[in-house]
Amino acid sequence: MFTGLIEEIGTVKNISSSKIQIEINVGGILSGDSVAVNGVCLTAVSAQGNIISFDYSPQTDSVTNLSSLKANSKVNIERALQLSSRLGGHIVSGHVDGIAKIERIEKLERFFKITFSCAQNILKYCVDRGSIAVDGISLTASSVKTGGFETFIIPQTYNNTVLSYKKIGDAVNIETDILAKYVEKFSGKKDLISLEFLKENGF
Repeated sequence: MFTGLIEEIGTVKNISSSKIQIEINVGGILSGDSVAVNGVCLTAVSAQGNIISFDYSPQTDSVTNLSSLKANSKVNIERALQLSSRLGGHIVSGHVDGIAKIERIEKLERFFKITFSCAQNILKYCVDRGSIAVDGISLTASSVKTGGFETFIIPQTYNNTVLSYKKIGDAVNIETDILAKYVEKFSGKKDLISLEFLKENGF
């Protein structure tokens, strides 16, 4: 379990179709530990100094942006949440729902505004001012529109995550708020979750 508060920007050293090695300077990662890499929950299989190796499955490869990485790519790193830690972001499982594409990056006076496009299977779980994880970063969807959503990024987040390396057209991993999925499951109304539905049912 994670919070979406990025601890470090790691650097990819090597990557293949099933294994990735990342230089991570934050300490304490041991073999068997869970680490979120661009929001993808991976298990460390070995740790040699600050080079941590992870295996990942074809299923993970098919729904994330891991396959677009190469040597020297920058990735967001977050170690698993400890029970004694504050939940400063939101509940993030590290189970990515799919990929969104950056459509627009605007530099405002004090913020950045980024517009993303994504498929309906992701968008149906997004609501205005709801939580969403973008490459593992806990963000708020400031506006949800047909075909995508927008977020406002503070300089602290922009400068200390891989967002500062992103450009228009880049793919990012998306994990929607797990609460929306439980609402859909318990209501039995698959594909009918909307802002109006949530309001009508007390959410």
